[in-house]
Amino acid sequence: MLHTLAATFGFAPLVPLWLLALLGLVAVGLCVLALVYRTKGALFRLAAIASVLLWLSGPQRLHESWHMLPQTALLVVDQSPSMALGKRAEIAQKAAQTLTQNTVPGLNLRTVTVRNAEHDGTRLFDALSQAAADIPPDQFAGAVFLTDGQITDIPPTLPDRLSPTTTIGQHSTLPLHVLLTAQGEETDRHLRILQAPPYAIVGQHATLRVQVDDAGPGTHNTGTPATLTVRVNGEDPLELPITTGTPQTLSLPVTHPGQLLTSIAVSPLAGEVSELNNRTITRMNGIRDKLRVLLISGTPNQGERVWRRLLKADPSVDLIHFTILRPPEKDDGTPLSDLALIAFPVRELFQEKINQFDLIILDGFENQNILPHSYLRNIANFVRKGGGLLLTAGPEFVGYGSLQDTPVGDVLPAHVPREGGLIEQAFRPQLTAQGRAHPVTASLPGAPPANSTAPATAGASIAGQWGPWYRALRADTLHGEALLSGPDNTPLLVLDHVEQGRVALLLSDQLWLWSRGEGGGGPQAELLRRISHWLMKEPELEEEQLNASLSGGTLSITHHSATQATPPTVTVTAPDGTLSHVALHASTPENDSTLPAPLGLSTGHMPANQAGIWQVDDGTHKSFAAPQPPDPQEFADLRATATRTQNIVGASGGATIWLGNTPTAINLPTLRLTEGGSNHGAGWIGFPHRNAHVVTGRSATPLLPTWLMLVVSLVLLFAGWWREGRA
Repeated sequence: MLHTLAATFGFAPLVPLWLLALLGLVAVGLCVLALVYRTKGALFRLAAIASVLLWLSGPQRLHESWHMLPQTALLVVDQSPSMALGKRAEIAQKAAQTLTQNTVPGLNLRTVTVRNAEHDGTRLFDALSQAAADIPPDQFAGAVFLTDGQITDIPPTLPDRLSPTTTIGQHSTLPLHVLLTAQGEETDRHLRILQAPPYAIVGQHATLRVQVDDAGPGTHNTGTPATLTVRVNGEDPLELPITTGTPQTLSLPVTHPGQLLTSIAVSPLAGEVSELNNRTITRMNGIRDKLRVLLISGTPNQGERVWRRLLKADPSVDLIHFTILRPPEKDDGTPLSDLALIAFPVRELFQEKINQFDLIILDGFENQNILPHSYLRNIANFVRKGGGLLLTAGPEFVGYGSLQDTPVGDVLPAHVPREGGLIEQAFRPQLTAQGRAHPVTASLPGAPPANSTAPATAGASIAGQWGPWYRALRADTLHGEALLSGPDNTPLLVLDHVEQGRVALLLSDQLWLWSRGEGGGGPQAELLRRISHWLMKEPELEEEQLNASLSGGTLSITHHSATQATPPTVTVTAPDGTLSHVALHASTPENDSTLPAPLGLSTGHMPANQAGIWQVDDGTHKSFAAPQPPDPQEFADLRATATRTQNIVGASGGATIWLGNTPTAINLPTLRLTEGGSNHGAGWIGFPHRNAHVVTGRSATPLLPTWLMLVVSLVLLFAGWWREGRA
């Protein structure tokens, strides 16, 4: 009140303020004397003096000239992925275009488009706050949302921009109008994954928990029967009954290591708006349980430390290590409590529990009648039945008691003659042509370039070369793949498949020199890790690999072969069963541009827009791919609904209007500026006129004209004389 009066009225004294104050004091003094002495007519004279003082103070009425400022309202247009259903996006675009074209004097409509929310759902209120940040508070009129109603960042109360505080401390409310791109409330069925492990143990069952929810008019929260269809990696589907609103547990077998794609779909709900969220795909990686490795060292040596450190550091490996210091024939009946060394548990390891291991490593092992031929035959059979065997061979391999002269020799990929089989000279290990393509040795750190002829100078470090070794074996027969070469290009590392199992033979016992950094060292840890995991059949180290991935609507296929030079043609099966043939093209590995294309890496691409699991088959191997799951919040509920926004719209005094399902016949309201009262009505929505302005000028009009005050003063003086003259 006082603020309004101060802005409307003012004073412009006709005399200096000190004089006006002095005259006021004199007038007060005369008033006191008159009252004390009860002078007749004193009140009239004092009134005359007061009128003169009032006139001298110069009271005036102030007048301001204003320029009204336009108001700004925000039009927030939802173009999130859920708006792609039906004709929602088209309806929203046409409605926005019409609203912006039908201008209202004094109102600016600023359009803000919200697109991909990046896995956070549709956040229209965040867009509102950001867009309104540069609008002066007294010029902001409110907002209009063009959406399907699926907004994930609805605040519990009106945001500050819609509930501003005026300059005099009063709260006001600005309207939020929601225009929905549908005819009315819709129904939807949603399949949710409650729990899905990222990893699962091969040979066991993985547990998934899912739930189906119905929403919308006429639906029931719980108790509606439905059917789940589960398919793992494109296998035959499995149908299971389920009840809506109740969690369901699925137990799926994990049959092999590597990626497992599980497609889960639920039967549709009659009349639902979309079946897009009726299905989903989960990704799991099948992993082996603790890989059991048996490491047998013939005698203590530098190499066994390297093996032990490597395998102990691998969390997926359960290592059992023995060093043979006391052969069985030394068992003379001495009590165990008196022995510093225990007898080697031959029978337990190589007969009773041999099939419990995944890999057997024999490091510098010399038989010397330690193992009977029956036990050695068990090792060979262990390999044939699917086990892995790794041998590191040194001088003991060419002497009497060599393993190659036992049943184990039947599964070894090379034979070393007793005469001339040992080479003692400096050399630097090199990759063979097969080694550059094989996953075990391809792209090893610091690998020398192809056709390298660097000298094997003892102890010297040479850039681009691995460190030297000083002892190797020369094989006279070979089958399998030689990945590393030694002196005079003799095979150094040989891998081979033996029926269901695998064997690796390292024809040197000096790998440990790399761990010492001899001549620059080498990738001993990575090499040994790859060899051991290849022997244990890890998928990423297979010689023949077929991989597929799906992103951005494109299916990418990669085929790797260590033996096949000609790129194959693969068969692609779409989720709906449609077959396509894609010819792959030779490609050079990204990490080694020196490799020629024919070493077995080939790629291909094709468009893939169907949801579900895609299968790629090269005749021997299969691979599966599926698109990445969409934003879980964005597709959790696909209904067009007013239930989410009704509370905040009501609190703002705004309106909720259904635009319809036809872009050519939109039920679009008109815009208005209102002067109080309701902000919406039949066929229109409005924004309050906030009277935002700037002052362009100021004028003043005297409230007490001079002639009037002269008359009043004279009248009062004559009245005082008249009163004084009466008896």
